[in-house]
Amino acid sequence: MDWWQRNIVEPGKLPLFLCAVAFLITFAMTRTIVRSIRAGRGPFRNISAGGTHVHHVVPGTILMVTGGMLALADVSSGSDALSGVLFGIGLALVLDEFALILHLNDVYWEAEGRVSVDAVFLVAGVLGLLLVGASPEGVDDLSSQIETARWVLLFDLLVVFACLIVACLKGKVVSGLVGLFFPPLIFFAAIRLARPKSPWAHWFYRADSNRMARSLKRARRNDKLWGSPARRFQDLVAGAPSPDPPSSMTAPSPAGGDGVSVEGAVPEPDAAPAVGGATGAADSAPADSTPA
Repeated sequence: MDWWQRNIVEPGKLPLFLCAVAFLITFAMTRTIVRSIRAGRGPFRNISAGGTHVHHVVPGTILMVTGGMLALADVSSGSDALSGVLFGIGLALVLDEFALILHLNDVYWEAEGRVSVDAVFLVAGVLGLLLVGASPEGVDDLSSQIETARWVLLFDLLVVFACLIVACLKGKVVSGLVGLFFPPLIFFAAIRLARPKSPWAHWFYRADSNRMARSLKRARRNDKLWGSPARRFQDLVAGAPSPDPPSSMTAPSPAGGDGVSVEGAVPEPDAAPAVGGATGAADSAPADSTPA
């Protein structure tokens, strides 16, 4: 109880703690419900109003606004705790459909929808980082040594958080999350090459640059090594995405390869067709055409 009082109650972290608990419970319940709806099991069904499907990002936004306004109003001593719970529930509902906000399209059960799970994991890690951070503010009866140590720890957490942002911009969300609890990994992820389709690569790597070529090569290698375990874990947590349509770009290579799709990678160029080949002739000119 002394740890609870000194590190949660006295620094004013109780609303944050309640927000984190509500966030995790709501996300777990939401994913369980939507997976049961998808499988046609249980009493839950999609909600529609006037023929329009109401996504759970809508009540999530309402709850976030309500919780935020309640915290700002500071109505009573218990309002902060209530605002933390409401904000945590709303935050989970909104981030569970983060892909819908990003793509402006319902990609919940598609491969693009996995970004929602990444966003939830990222925010959960940040909430945990804020909770375990030993803030020197608001704690009574600290010696000068302990207060200095807490300021140093707070500075270290800010550095880790900055590296987390860089790692996520480089498309390395998983490495960033694990690095929250193993800092050398997050520093390593922050200084390494970005993934090809990450915002960092879009901003700083030219398409014909050596860094982009190295990034593509490394992404193919890493996806072959870690892609399947990562996908299985995401499927376990969030449910498997719907299979790609037959016209997917992930097609077998002419040489009979596997045609593995790699995030950020570009398709391998096909061999140049022979001039006057049968396929080209059939597509471009009638059979009885004569040369000019």
